[in-house]
Amino acid sequence: MASQFSTYTTEELTKKLKTQKRLSIFHFCIIVLLFLVAIYKTYKEGISFSSFLPLFFIPMQIFFTLDIKKLKKEIASRK
Repeated sequence: MASQFSTYTTEELTKKLKTQKRLSIFHFCIIVLLFLVAIYKTYKEGISFSSFLPLFFIPMQIFFTLDIKKLKKEIASRK
């Protein structure tokens, strides 16, 4: 069965991998910032919705990480 990236050229895959890495790093920084804000707000105001907000973004980060692994695997299979 063909992978979801089999229609891309190697150059396109490399470019996509670079973009995905940047987005993943940016997304991770946002999650860390949200955790810091959530900890501060929980300390000052008690538990609220903002205390749990960072947890909703973790599955998206996992998806980014898995997508990066798939891209690396596809690039490695072409070499």
